[in-house]
Amino acid sequence: MDPEYSSQYATLYHSHWWWRAREALILDRLRKLVPEDGWDRVLDVGCGDGLTLGSLAQFAQEVEGLEVDPTIVSPPTLQRFRIHTGVLDDKFDPADRYDLITMLDVLEHIKDPVAALQRSRELLAPGGSVLITVPAFRALWTNHDDVNHHFTRYTRRTLSEVLQESGLTCLESSYFFQWLVAPKLAVRAYERLFDSRPSHTRIPAAALNRGLELLSRFEQRTVSRLRVIPGTSLLALARPVKGPTRS
Repeated sequence: MDPEYSSQYATLYHSHWWWRAREALILDRLRKLVPEDGWDRVLDVGCGDGLTLGSLAQFAQEVEGLEVDPTIVSPPTLQRFRIHTGVLDDKFDPADRYDLITMLDVLEHIKDPVAALQRSRELLAPGGSVLITVPAFRALWTNHDDVNHHFTRYTRRTLSEVLQESGLTCLESSYFFQWLVAPKLAVRAYERLFDSRPSHTRIPAAALNRGLELLSRFEQRTVSRLRVIPGTSLLALARPVKGPTRS
């Protein structure tokens, strides 16, 4: 991730309509997924400064994070949560396995997503799940993807194929932020036409910011339930394939 963008991420997470609406969707899905007595252990891959760990803590006895860049993890976060630093590979070998692993807009940053997902599968406790969000559709690629050092954007089909190759089966997947597709295409066209340079995300004026969050949350309760309608983002739930898996 671009260092300047990384430095603004906490402010965006707490205030920007996109992050607020995405978290609302994720938490709603987890409330329907969590067992009555909660999960024992949850791991958030690509946790940054642990911004999502507080929200995830309501669902589990223990919540941990994994972050590749130790410089963005602050001492207060380390005191509150257990955050591992490093890459999601064989070197990350915790003592216990996890009931849920979240990868929230992380997979698109990983050059070898199959290897990362294979390791996620190996770290799951019996009956465990992986919850993933990713940006959707290469046709929606803009300068924002360049700023964030993305390798790709996914579709339901391509994400399902990557999961299958990793030994995971996609139980469900759905697009969200459907209303944002047309504006995103317009931004892409503008950038190509005028060869504009990448710029960092800014928080809109308060009224507009709140309005866009409410629009997105309303869409999540209505249009997003029609899973085949394209959106700018994709959410998927996966579990290990039963029987032999591809190594």
